[in-house]
Amino acid sequence: MIDGVKVKPLRVIPDERGRLMEILRADDDLFKKFGQVYLTTVIPGVVKGWHFHNIQWDNLCCVQGMLKLALYDSRDDSPTKGEVNDFYLGIHKPQLVHVPPRVYHGFKCVSQEEALVINVPTETYNYENPDELRCDPHDNDIPYDWDRKDK
Repeated sequence: MIDGVKVKPLRVIPDERGRLMEILRADDDLFKKFGQVYLTTVIPGVVKGWHFHNIQWDNLCCVQGMLKLALYDSRDDSPTKGEVNDFYLGIHKPQLVHVPPRVYHGFKCVSQEEALVINVPTETYNYENPDELRCDPHDNDIPYDWDRKDK
């Protein structure tokens, strides 16, 4: 696992009215601070990525559909520099992935329906000076292939 990355399995509590799923709590060991909460979506087969933040920690959870989330550690001072992790999260595997600053991340919708992703980052988005560095999802130096792997 990339240094600083944490995965929190999420507990779904169903009853006859529906279900409840806590995503992130202030008393979780991975909680740093609150910046904002936002929802982003990704269409089936589409890749959103790669990018990283210099300051911000992301807390990502897919609440509809399924997502392949990939991480790449490019940090020179990290014991896991060069390591790649990927996770499948969503309706069939509810979990929160905690992504540290300077770890590249991106995701691909792997379900037949649009995936809905909630992020609880530690910082608010700065429109004038965004805390992010982006690169092309396919043409880059990151050793990761977004193609489906049929075995």
